[in-house]
Amino acid sequence: MMRYRKCIAKNGFWLLPLLMAVCLTGCEGSTAQKTAEPEDTQVEAGTLPSEVEAEETALENEGNTDITAPASETEEENTEAEQESQETSEEEKKEPPEGFELVLSSEDWGLGFGEPGTQPTGNASAEDLYWYDAYYVGDDSEKVIYLTFDCGYENGNTEPILDALKKHNAKGTFFVVGHFLETAPEMVKRMVEEGHAVGNHTYHHLDMPTISDLETFQKEMDDVANLFQEITGTELSPYYRPPQGKCNVENLKMAQELGYYTIFWSLAHVDWNQDNQPSHAEALDKLTSRIHPGAIVLLHNTSKTNGEILDELLTKWEEMGYSFKPLSDLTGK
Repeated sequence: MMRYRKCIAKNGFWLLPLLMAVCLTGCEGSTAQKTAEPEDTQVEAGTLPSEVEAEETALENEGNTDITAPASETEEENTEAEQESQETSEEEKKEPPEGFELVLSSEDWGLGFGEPGTQPTGNASAEDLYWYDAYYVGDDSEKVIYLTFDCGYENGNTEPILDALKKHNAKGTFFVVGHFLETAPEMVKRMVEEGHAVGNHTYHHLDMPTISDLETFQKEMDDVANLFQEITGTELSPYYRPPQGKCNVENLKMAQELGYYTIFWSLAHVDWNQDNQPSHAEALDKLTSRIHPGAIVLLHNTSKTNGEILDELLTKWEEMGYSFKPLSDLTGK
């Protein structure tokens, strides 16, 4: 403004109309610019961001499709591959080598012990039993114990056994007969609630090698499975223990055909005789001196000694470096 005043003073009033015209034109231009900015801002804050957001969403969806689809396809392919692998494994397992014939040295399960800490021999090798989904021992390279209990009836010793297992967070498998299911349903429910497996010990605890037809064999198994499901609302675990360990090859084949794994044992002691129970010292000595990697231990739930020593026994085994795993870790089911 000072410059304009000096110019007017020097050149006279003939410049005044011209300068006023220039000033008015500049002011209108400035007003137009200021008015246009809010309009641009409204457009950017309103319509354009929604279009941008839509484009970004579309890009994100498109990007997710590009990333997720291949990952999903890969997961499906992996799942299919795993299933095929499992199916192939099962097929191989159920097809013994050409000319193979399983021979059991006796129909009464028995063991032969060697050096302390080593696995005993059985009526057949673990490798041969494997073809018929039968086990008596696990891997000898890992200090693992599989705890199993045969339950013929309830006489007050199952509860302390369950208490000891719970204290050590050890999962076992309880093989039950019909009488136990009928008379101790609440104990069976507790087994399930605390994460233990319940297997089949037949309904009537018969001499199974005398049964040669599948129909009779299956009824002994199905009656246990059906009553167990009525009591617990869950399915029986697919494990079968022949009563008294008596078994022949045909029994193994029938159990396998029905979907069961036959479970023998690699360590036990004379605990079943109620009138002649072993002392604490005798039981602990035998069960600790003969323990071995991959041991499937058989104990009877009716044993007063077992109920009284199990906590101490589990502690001793743990101190020897052993851990406890369920049969599912051995069989895969």
